[in-house]
Amino acid sequence: MRSGPDPSDAIATEHAVERALAVLGPIAECDVALGPMTTYRVGGPAAVFVRARGVDDLVSVAHAARSSGLQVLAIGRGSNLLVADAGFGGIAVGLVDLPERLEIDTSSGIVTVSAGLALPVVARRTAAAGLSGFEWAVGVPGSIGGAVRMNAGGHGSDMAASLVDVTVVDLGAAVGGPPTRTMTADELGLGFRSSRLDDDTLVVDARLRLRPGSRAVSEQVIAEIVSWRRANQPGGQNAGSVFVNPVPGEVSAGALIDAAGLRGRRLGSAQVSEKHANFIQADEHGSADDVRALMQVVRDAVEAHSGYRLRSEIRLVGFADGGAD
Repeated sequence: MRSGPDPSDAIATEHAVERALAVLGPIAECDVALGPMTTYRVGGPAAVFVRARGVDDLVSVAHAARSSGLQVLAIGRGSNLLVADAGFGGIAVGLVDLPERLEIDTSSGIVTVSAGLALPVVARRTAAAGLSGFEWAVGVPGSIGGAVRMNAGGHGSDMAASLVDVTVVDLGAAVGGPPTRTMTADELGLGFRSSRLDDDTLVVDARLRLRPGSRAVSEQVIAEIVSWRRANQPGGQNAGSVFVNPVPGEVSAGALIDAAGLRGRRLGSAQVSEKHANFIQADEHGSADDVRALMQVVRDAVEAHSGYRLRSEIRLVGFADGGAD
């Protein structure tokens, strides 16, 4: 039985990091804090960090991952991500600096958008162009790439409702193969806050099909969504809804948390929001591990009270249990 970490594991990880850095060269940095790149604003550093500025950088990451065996973590706007205080021991890739692309064809309704672009930006620009169907996204502070991976949604719609296809870089593809490929919406297997995309498949851009509409009507819908969110959801350091609704449209996670008497519950530097029980707030300079521990307290208490086992919407990275639900 082990009494602590195996030193050989740390040595192996150190060597893997060195191999990755050797492949990546000047595009890589070491021990870069990831917390500031997330909306929780807590959590530790990445062993290796690459701020991708083009597909070539992503191809280099693929080579580094194969050479080192390190896991890759894609980071967009960080609105659905909680990184452990211990950090992430692999290669984190920032996607927000990929070349910005937002091409709107009003005649066909096809919108082509880069992975790092923020959802509210796309919602507002497509509405201004007279296209309807993406207004819901104004209230989701994430990126297009992350939204595809989790099939983000709200206010009665989601990515699956308009997604045509995506361009991806496959980190596990054969050496010398095409750097990118296209995946259709059907191939992505979009479900409720889920898809078949894994850590080795990075979205570069996406195509949406929207409907002709009225700019005035769409902008009014956007204004109403923004107003509703301000009235009903907290600001500050959080990642939006923490748990998936067990029965969408019928049984909400927030109601179950409320019924279990957990609104306002605090654990260290983390607290269940007083404004919306399915939000967990982190204090300034707080601990990601406190947020994770409070999530577990909430999950266990709700299960004991109602029988429902809540599933996390938040992606958990770097935790000792692997972020298992």
